Amino acid sequence: MDNSLKQTITKYALQNAVRYKENANPGAVIGKVFAEMPELKEEAQEISKEAIRIISEVNKLGFEKQEKRLQELAPELLEKKEAAEEKGMFEFLNIREGEKIVTAFPPEPSKYPHIGHAKAILVNYELAKHYNGAFVLRFEDTNPELAQKEFYTIHMDNYQWLGVKPDKIDYASDHMEEMYSHAEKMINENHAYVCACRQETIKENRRNGTECEHRYQQAGENLELWKEMFKAKAGKYVLRLKGHMQSQNTALRDPVIFRLIDDAHPRQKRKYRAWPTYDFENAIMDGIEGITHRLRSKEFELRNELQRLIQTMAGFRETHIYEFARFNLEGVESSGRIIREKVQKKQLIGWDDPSLTTIVALRRRGFLPEAIKEFVLSTGLTKTEAVLTWDDLIIHNRRHLDAKCNRYFFVENPKGIKIENAPEQAAELKMHPEFDGRGTRKFRTKDRFYVTEKDLKEFREGKLIRLMDCLNFKKAKGKFVFDSVGYEKYKNHGDKIIHWLPAQKDLVKVEVLMPDKNISKGLAEPMVKNLKMGEIVQFQRFGFCRLDSREKDKLKFWFTHG
Repeated sequence: MDNSLKQTITKYALQNAVRYKENANPGAVIGKVFAEMPELKEEAQEISKEAIRIISEVNKLGFEKQEKRLQELAPELLEKKEAAEEKGMFEFLNIREGEKIVTAFPPEPSKYPHIGHAKAILVNYELAKHYNGAFVLRFEDTNPELAQKEFYTIHMDNYQWLGVKPDKIDYASDHMEEMYSHAEKMINENHAYVCACRQETIKENRRNGTECEHRYQQAGENLELWKEMFKAKAGKYVLRLKGHMQSQNTALRDPVIFRLIDDAHPRQKRKYRAWPTYDFENAIMDGIEGITHRLRSKEFELRNELQRLIQTMAGFRETHIYEFARFNLEGVESSGRIIREKVQKKQLIGWDDPSLTTIVALRRRGFLPEAIKEFVLSTGLTKTEAVLTWDDLIIHNRRHLDAKCNRYFFVENPKGIKIENAPEQAAELKMHPEFDGRGTRKFRTKDRFYVTEKDLKEFREGKLIRLMDCLNFKKAKGKFVFDSVGYEKYKNHGDKIIHWLPAQKDLVKVEVLMPDKNISKGLAEPMVKNLKMGEIVQFQRFGFCRLDSREKDKLKFWFTHG
């Protein structure tokens, strides 16, 4: 191998290690090499082996040495960070030195959180950490029709798994008396009125910008009606804020801020009937908790003006709110309503269906919390909508799994072959190609093996095939004939390297649930019996998979990604 190729491998290994401040990823490095030198793909096996050796040497260097070596070898590959990035992703907020920072993330306990929620909670959590502030996880549970008991635990478990440790966990429903006090203050100051119009009339008047006849009631009358409202039939009265009925922002057109709901609440039972709407609760709770800054997605942008108005009327300091664009993962359903319907219709296996990006689904598939964090933070706080793909997320996850996961053989759709004249051997394979300390897997082989149905169909007459770290053979006149043991013979004349299993009784039946919900079936090596529940492995030439369940006669995995 010439020096120019070695230098190319080395520079990309250094770049990958420096960029991510961890071990260089062999797949990413080799991909860069072939992108620069596509003519070398014919020698892929030999180059990959040499690349792994070079990458292993690079990974032994410390970060400072890696960065210095890259500066010497290929300074153009050192990332030139934007000034704002160097100062931090929150520089645009213009937060002063020593300024008190309190951030919050307010989920509604009515559905499973997805990757969009992960971004919102992580950016607020990181903002608080960055400025040595405090982070509040607040459950916005003031709609008894939607709030469900189990989702409090589900949300907290999901966010804890993501590495979020709130300084305070709060519940909006615990602050009902305070919210009533603020509502009464607004009534007394003529900022709110009790409306007895039908719901359809309120909607039509708001759409047309027409003021309600109840808008001009005196504060005393409104206060009496407010007290009567607590005893009235649901739907008879609502409390509305005096906004601006001709505003271009329809959210400001005298919105409802309290209504009657008779459903039992998961925490408060039937203690309360008059419940605040989202905008009132959100604004008042920010004030009660002293939230200084909040980052949230753009669908709330129209609510901002109304919520700041409510805070002003209540006498609170305004929360600094910045809206960022949502990102959509291509082809993935994110609507909680639609997901719920599909689960009920059995079109999805649950909220953890492998096609979804709910946190429970990503976790069950084998996506790591640190990879999800890197991915969502890498999308930034831009206001420009972006459509991303599974591959964008997979890149981050694979980088962590490559170094972490042991390797095993899983033969999908196994077909038995006999290799004539094959010697009896004791084959030994590393648990991980880059780390000797991980141990090995040992096989006793004779002349009978299992290979995948796909590989079997691709064997060509006279071509040299290698069973990985075992032996070389050829197809001759419809039979399979032993050729040699050493890798050198294959390196010079080989056509394909494949994984395999010896034909023996203690092989393990395995099923792998794929993202499209098809099931791949096959056999795996005996050592997979020792895996722990939830452990992620790489089935060589198949992909990363997470052990999901054990049955009497088989192991069930979920496919993470290739």
